[in-house]
Amino acid sequence: MSALTDLYQEISLCRQCEIAKTRTRVVPGEGAENADILFIGEAPGWHEDQQGRPFVGPSGQFLDSLLSSINLKRPQVYIANVIKCRPPGNRDPLPIEITNCQKWLDRQIAILSPKIIVTLGRYSMAKFFPGKSISKIHGTAQTQNGITYFAMYHPAAALHQGNLRQVIEQDMLKLPPLLTQAKAKMIKEPEPKSEPQPEQLGMF
Repeated sequence: MSALTDLYQEISLCRQCEIAKTRTRVVPGEGAENADILFIGEAPGWHEDQQGRPFVGPSGQFLDSLLSSINLKRPQVYIANVIKCRPPGNRDPLPIEITNCQKWLDRQIAILSPKIIVTLGRYSMAKFFPGKSISKIHGTAQTQNGITYFAMYHPAAALHQGNLRQVIEQDMLKLPPLLTQAKAKMIKEPEPKSEPQPEQLGMF
């Protein structure tokens, strides 16, 4: 059993929030355990709640096409959400729900150790870019503790505001060079050779 499988079982037993009572299925996340890129959305919707899988509705179809645009497929990356249960009526996650679920997301990140974390939407962005506005920082990256964080609009935004579709598509195209940079940083520099110690001169 993998560490992620063990974690999924723990998440499925979680009852910390009221929304645990109304969920159909918990939606922990899915993808490659050795994925270089971790996409983090906001919360499961109706389709996700029914299937127990992230991004399987209309916004998920758009995400799949975005991945395809940079020659990636869903099994090559990892996809998760800030919270693991669907809020009733697809309302926004409550602060207490985000707080309660934080430990699950933190453990996923620790297990996956991705090179890049892509935040999809403002709730995901707020965790890694506190106090920032998504309209100002989308398509930009910052690196902390060896991980590159890249902010994007949520794919669902393109479904509600057609003018954002091209913006999101353009931002996605920035990921491959970012990944190349991140991988280059992971290559260890050759260790400096130790300087030879000066020999102590004899008295004769």
